[in-house]
Amino acid sequence: MFQVGIVRPLTAAVLLGCLTAAAHAQDALKIAIGQRGGWEQCVSELGQNAGFFKKHGLVLDVLYTQGSGETLQSVISASVDIGIGIGTHAVLGAYAKGAPVRAIGSSFTSADDQFFYVPSDSPLRNMRDAHGKTIAISTTGSASNIFALALAKHFAVNLKPQPTGAYAATLTQTLTKQVDIGFSQAPFNLNAVEEGRIRIIAMGRDVPELRHMTSRLIVANTVVLADKKALIGRYMQGFLETLDWLYSDPAALKAYAAWSGLPENIARRAPEFLTKDNLDPRRISGLDTIMVDAVKFKYLPAPLSEARLREVIQIPLK
Repeated sequence: MFQVGIVRPLTAAVLLGCLTAAAHAQDALKIAIGQRGGWEQCVSELGQNAGFFKKHGLVLDVLYTQGSGETLQSVISASVDIGIGIGTHAVLGAYAKGAPVRAIGSSFTSADDQFFYVPSDSPLRNMRDAHGKTIAISTTGSASNIFALALAKHFAVNLKPQPTGAYAATLTQTLTKQVDIGFSQAPFNLNAVEEGRIRIIAMGRDVPELRHMTSRLIVANTVVLADKKALIGRYMQGFLETLDWLYSDPAALKAYAAWSGLPENIARRAPEFLTKDNLDPRRISGLDTIMVDAVKFKYLPAPLSEARLREVIQIPLK
């Protein structure tokens, strides 16, 4: 009887602990990410597969969009909790128009990951030959839209941005001559370069002003941020831990290759184009340049004040 009396409360305690853990594990966040397949876009899904978000009591429902314009709309409508990879200029423009959005982190700083290409039989040899040509962007208002405008400005040519969606769809449309110049985020589509199907005619790093500019953001709806602030803080912690793993464990590169469908020798080049420092969600830089371009390209009617910038950019991690 004595032993039974001890076992029962212990069993109850264990059950209570299990129920509490189960309840904690049920904390869910819906994440929208533009352009599946890139290194920048793999953090949530690979981090979840590796257990980093589970450790923080989170289950992520990850969905992929055609680009940052679509991702931004899903955040504005609060159909998702967090949007990743949304163009900085578009976020600031939406905020200025009264959209309920807040940047909670940087998705990527720089344009070192971007390359622009043509079919191998194209007469275009470089971007200075491209006056009047169409150039692929994911969606209107996306970071790739800004990159296209910046390339045109830098090379003093007139380019016509044309939405083509995801990287794979863009490759198809470029190879079939539906658009003159394609774009991609390395290492995605580098295998097509190695196979001789496409030629690179420009890189994002060719434009100096883009190299230290936070081009894409992690964004939440203001209502979601207020209601789920603690969950979002836990998500960002898991995000940082996943980044540490991606850049330190060879198994992470194997996992990325399997997830992206890229040949392993191509997948291994991802950190070459997307450095850990440039993926740090706590890093926001180049706001002065961003503000000038946002006004020039009509995302903003005028630069945002310091007070408004502090309101729209709220990084939970330091």
